[in-house]
Amino acid sequence: MKIVVCVKQVPDTKGGVKFNPDGTLDRAAMLTIMNPDDKAGLEAALRLKDQYGAEVTVVTMGLPKAEEVLREAMAMGADKGILVTDRVLGGADTWATSQTLAGALRNLDYDLIITGRQAIDGDTAQVGPQISEHLGIPVISYAQKIEIEGDSVIVERQYDDRYHVLKAKMPCLVTALAELNEPRYMTPGGIFDAYNAEITVWGRADLKDVEDSNLGLKGSPTQIARASDKVRKGQGEKVTLDPAESVAYIMDKLKEKHVI
Repeated sequence: MKIVVCVKQVPDTKGGVKFNPDGTLDRAAMLTIMNPDDKAGLEAALRLKDQYGAEVTVVTMGLPKAEEVLREAMAMGADKGILVTDRVLGGADTWATSQTLAGALRNLDYDLIITGRQAIDGDTAQVGPQISEHLGIPVISYAQKIEIEGDSVIVERQYDDRYHVLKAKMPCLVTALAELNEPRYMTPGGIFDAYNAEITVWGRADLKDVEDSNLGLKGSPTQIARASDKVRKGQGEKVTLDPAESVAYIMDKLKEKHVI
């Protein structure tokens, strides 16, 4: 079995975010982490590897520094890492990103593609399903459990206060929730091996069946009107009351806000 996991290097929002003049994120100037949903997807792939002996390839699109998340993934147990990077790919929205990743994935053999449900920097949940559409394969989103049965994948798909059980023949794409599992830690030996391993680097010339008009900032139909850091909350109200008065005060505030 061959599994491809798409991961993204995202800003560590605890350290704040910075923007370029055109409204896009200044990724080179921020601390970064592996996107949590993607990390859960990677862990799911590694568990399938442990169970079935699958080969796990991790793919990311980004700046050259995005190589860091590939080495992290390999230190966790992934077999190969592929970085898709090129100046012409910069500023991509979900449409251009999914076109780029689909163009890269056409170079690979795969039974299962796993992506995160969404990235914490965009929160669109669009890239995974868009990739499946470009590749012409089925997609099951919001996975909270993944199993393999013969040539099919069986997924518990989160839905409000319940879940759906869906089965699809592979090749198939699954988008994973962060709640899917608890990702493993990197091992000392894995870290050593990962930082001595070779990362495959692909550019624009390596993308299959993708038009230039669908790539990068120029190929992105999404236009950013305005972007800013998170809005700071104003100072809260502080009161000193006895227990009975405190209860009455809180109830009045809840009624005022139409919470109750």
